Amino acid sequence: MSSGEIRAADRSEGGQTFLEEIFRPLQRAEQRRWARTYLRGLLHVTGRKTPRRMAQAEALPPAAARGLHQFINASPWDWEPVRRRIALRVAASTTPYAWTVAELIIPKRGEHSVGVHRRLDPDTGLTVNCQRAVGLFLAAGSHCFPVDWSLVLDETWGRNRQHSLRARAPEAETARPVGDHVFDLASGVAAQPPLPNVPWVLALTRCDDANGVLAGLARQRLDIVCEVEPGQVVFSGDRFPTVITVGELMEGRYARQQQAITRQAADGATIGIPINTYAGTVRLSRRSIGRDEVRYRILQRPANGGRLPARYWITSLTDWPVEGIMALVRSRAAVRTAVAELQEHFGVLDFEGRSFPGWHHHMTMASAAYAFRHLPDRPSLAPLAPAPAATAEAAS
Repeated sequence: MSSGEIRAADRSEGGQTFLEEIFRPLQRAEQRRWARTYLRGLLHVTGRKTPRRMAQAEALPPAAARGLHQFINASPWDWEPVRRRIALRVAASTTPYAWTVAELIIPKRGEHSVGVHRRLDPDTGLTVNCQRAVGLFLAAGSHCFPVDWSLVLDETWGRNRQHSLRARAPEAETARPVGDHVFDLASGVAAQPPLPNVPWVLALTRCDDANGVLAGLARQRLDIVCEVEPGQVVFSGDRFPTVITVGELMEGRYARQQQAITRQAADGATIGIPINTYAGTVRLSRRSIGRDEVRYRILQRPANGGRLPARYWITSLTDWPVEGIMALVRSRAAVRTAVAELQEHFGVLDFEGRSFPGWHHHMTMASAAYAFRHLPDRPSLAPLAPAPAATAEAAS
C-alpha cells in the first residue's frame, strides 16, 4: 500500500475500529490521540521516523514534536496489552501457519541508550556499537507480522545497576543468553490460549544455547521445526540410547531415506530439491522412555556440490509430509524480508531516546504500523492530530 493509498484510506471508518481495538489498553484519551498521530508518522514519513519529522509531515504545531517524544519516552503506558491485541488482530484477520523469531541489530552512537554494547555482527564480520533485539513474528500468507520484542542486555548492563536504573530497566532485566529470550517469548504465547497453536520455526545455528531452547520448547509441548548445527547432540535408540550428533546420524547410508520436493524457480521452471530423512526418531534427553516422551525427526538437505553445506532440521512433526515441513522452513525467508522492511519503512532503527520503556513503546508502535500496512482487510486511519493547545505533558 503506497503512501497515497494510505491517505485515501484514511478517510474511511476502518481506522477508528483499528484505533479502538489496538490502543484500547491506553487508559487516557490523550494517549490514544498521540498513538494515532505517531502511527500516522511511521506510515507517512519517509526517511528517519523521528518525532520532529513526524510533526513537520503532519503540519502540526511546534509543541507536537515534544508531545510525540513524551508519548514514547515518558508516558507510563503498558506495551504488553497493546502487543497482545496486535497478535490477536493478526490471528483473526489471517490464517497463521507458524511462529518464528528473528534477531535485530540496531547500530547506535554513544553508550547511553539502553542495551547498547559492542559485539561482532555475524553478517558483516565487523564489531559494531549496537542494541540487540529478538522479535517474535506470526507468519501468515506472504508476511511475517512482528507481535512482540525482547531487548538483549550484555554483561556490562548486568554489572552496572546504576546504568540500568538510569535507563529505567526493570531489575529482572539482566544479561542472559538469547535462548532465554526466545523461550520467554514462546512461554508468553503458550500462556495465551486465544493465540494460534501453530508450529515454531526457528534457526538455531547461531544460538549459543540451542539445547536450552529445544529443552524449553519441549517442556511447553510446542511443535517445532528447528534448523540446527550438524554437531547438535541427540539420543538414538530405545533400550540403550546412543549419544550421537545429527551430522553423524545422517552419514549412515541405511539410516536415511531419500526424498525430493519440488519448488518453483524464479524463471518459472520446476526444480527438485533432495531431502534426506532419518528412518527412525530421536530424543533430546536420556530420560526414561514414556508414552508422553517427545520424539523428533531429523531432516537433511545434502551438500550441493561443495557450494552449499548440508543443512539439518529437528522437528516434532513426525507425521507430517516432508513437503509440508519444508514449506514451514520457507517462513524463515519471509521473516528476513519483514525485518528488512521494518528497518527501511517502519523506523525500528530510528528510536530517539535512552530508556527501556521508550524503546519498547517505539517497537510496539512499529509493530502496529506493520500490521496496519499488511493486514488483508486493510484497516484505515482517519487523521486525528492533537489540538493546537495540546501540550507535551498531555502525552504522559
